[in-house]
Amino acid sequence: MLRVTIAQLNYTVGDIAGNILRMTEAARQAQRDGAELVVFSELSLCGYYPGDMLDEPSFLQRLQQGLHDLLQATREFPQLHWVVGAPTRAQGPGKPLHNSLLVLHNGQIRLRYDKQLLPTYNIFDERRHFEPGADTAKVLRIGSCQVGFLVCEDGWNDLGADYATNPFIRMGDAAPDLVVSINASPSHLGKREQRHEVFAQAAQRHALSILYVNQVGGQDQIVFDGASFAVVPDHGVVFEAKRFEEDVRTLELDAQGRFQPLEGDPLSGDPLGGNPLPQISSQGLSTMEFYRRQIVLGLTDYARRCGFRQVVVGSSGGIDSALTLALAVDALGADNVRAITMPSHYSSSGSVDDSVQLCRNLGIQLHEHPIKDLVDTYARQFEASFGEPLKGLALENLQARARGTTLMEFSNAFGHLLLTTGNKSEVSVGYCTLYGDTNGGLGLIGDLYKTEVFALSRHINERAGRELIPQAIIAKPPSAELAPGQKDEDSLPPYPVLDEILKWQIEGRHLSGAEYEHAAQFVAQLMEQPGGSELVARVQKLVFRSEYKRRQAPPMLRVRPRAFGTGRQMPIAAHYE
Repeated sequence: MLRVTIAQLNYTVGDIAGNILRMTEAARQAQRDGAELVVFSELSLCGYYPGDMLDEPSFLQRLQQGLHDLLQATREFPQLHWVVGAPTRAQGPGKPLHNSLLVLHNGQIRLRYDKQLLPTYNIFDERRHFEPGADTAKVLRIGSCQVGFLVCEDGWNDLGADYATNPFIRMGDAAPDLVVSINASPSHLGKREQRHEVFAQAAQRHALSILYVNQVGGQDQIVFDGASFAVVPDHGVVFEAKRFEEDVRTLELDAQGRFQPLEGDPLSGDPLGGNPLPQISSQGLSTMEFYRRQIVLGLTDYARRCGFRQVVVGSSGGIDSALTLALAVDALGADNVRAITMPSHYSSSGSVDDSVQLCRNLGIQLHEHPIKDLVDTYARQFEASFGEPLKGLALENLQARARGTTLMEFSNAFGHLLLTTGNKSEVSVGYCTLYGDTNGGLGLIGDLYKTEVFALSRHINERAGRELIPQAIIAKPPSAELAPGQKDEDSLPPYPVLDEILKWQIEGRHLSGAEYEHAAQFVAQLMEQPGGSELVARVQKLVFRSEYKRRQAPPMLRVRPRAFGTGRQMPIAAHYE
């Protein structure tokens, strides 16, 4: 009835010419497969999300030229319809643009559908630039098939909880043979399963077959995992594209609204094709493997798009820097990762030894740059200038800043991207030094709680079948080593306690049901214990007081439903109690 190609691609924001080239190659594959329709993702022309580039006249001109070039490209494939996402001009009052879906065919725009539901929550702010489209269904006959169209958020309100408009109602009334939904759906823990549930229920409720096409790749702090899928009313999800990879796949929709693989496609157990696709298991990646793949893709694309081939990490001999180094090697290869150990008066010999063993295991070069003399010189000059010895917190932070300055010197001198190593537990409560260990261009583990840092480190070793991260690093008590005998738990609650309080406070109902219930019950029981209420209040106060630090920190790759950065926008100068 209809042969359709899913083009799950990795776009670069603003690289309109490059994006068109990627789309054209996918269209060429679709033509080889005999497809009548090729589907790209939301805002595929310019990449998602261009932000305030949409306010720049020169960017709008490039978009206009890009659409012209894209239309010209479609003439090379006169039998093929292209479904693309692009900003288009709006008419009348309101914002000047629409977030549009366009169906292109042989140099012409056959259909335009403007996204109706524009998200402004969590990391999204589409209403800043776009005007909502009309409350109407758009359907187009392609060959013998009636195809309806949605854009991302339009498919997420079938229960009517978030918007007054539900585009699925109009679509159900139109009763197309297939609904194509183009998306730029960022990935976080549990998001794949959430997509499957929402769209499987909508397919069943409205008796619709749906093709959900997502983009893939890292863009600043967020990562798109791809995982495009097909869903039918009676069986749920029956096809899923690769996760964290580009994937161009062609499916057939038969007269009964069932999806089938092409002849010889490995998805089919029948080499001649003709068998409907089986239902996809709801079981996805394990949590730790999801974290690993999300972070690796996020770093790979961030470095590539920003023009970096190599990275540098300060290696303290602790678990955070060790995990950051292991993930960097996974993403970029050992030859492109450097580590620097910077012992001070208070560094244990074990910390340097552990760094040496870690780097040997990972196959990366380790440089040693002691900071003892730097710190002594600063301290002497401070006392000479101000008449007071440098001590306490100021002296501790000086050591962190000497290390941060050294790392930035290396970055400037050799062109490496500096990766910061703070985890979510520390960043939440301000257990970090501005212009010291917060220096850097990107944080890999800033959305992982400390207990998750340990778990992911163990997972990396298990996956490798050997100790990449030495057990001595995993087993040692966490310490900043900025004072004699210092341990993290001297200043903070034990991490298993702290992390549950933080999940409850920072993420709350953004957590999965099971994770929220566990955190809420943990905190409730803690507050019934002597001193428990005071501990929870102290942690809350630390989170509030540290907002100014997070505002100045590097972007951190998002892996959980609510991350610091654009996903949690809090004022600095505010009364929180």
